[in-house]
Amino acid sequence: MSIFNTLLIKLGLADLKAERNPITVFLLDDDQRRHQWFIKRFEGDDIDIAETVDDAKEFLSQYAYDAIFLDHDLLPHHYKSNDHDDFASTGYAIAEWLYENKNLQRAATVIVHTRNADGAVRMVEKLRESGRLVEYVPFPMLDLKIKNYWKR
Repeated sequence: MSIFNTLLIKLGLADLKAERNPITVFLLDDDQRRHQWFIKRFEGDDIDIAETVDDAKEFLSQYAYDAIFLDHDLLPHHYKSNDHDDFASTGYAIAEWLYENKNLQRAATVIVHTRNADGAVRMVEKLRESGRLVEYVPFPMLDLKIKNYWKR
């Protein structure tokens, strides 16, 4: 290292950013606009996207991911209320499935990004019961969280 570079580092003026390796990302979300948002945010990374619980199970059982993003509300009537009887078609079904399949996706960071706080809390609790690293980040705050976790 040159004396000039050493001086820049000591003065805090050097650009010490290191490029990170691509990561593998999984997204469960039914909103096409969010798909595009995630693709843009994780440009250069490998991303798989599922819109349904069945597709999510297929991806999560076949591939290993560094980051998993789960939405709760996957159908239009889920947006209005949690007063329905089809939780098998929500992100909570994936939380339960991962709970039952504790050996899958152990190393992944899981983020529940739904706007449905009640559904998110249930999902986080279920995933934490299986010993997973998981947190709830409402979608409007997700960009900042991603920048902090996976800087480019």
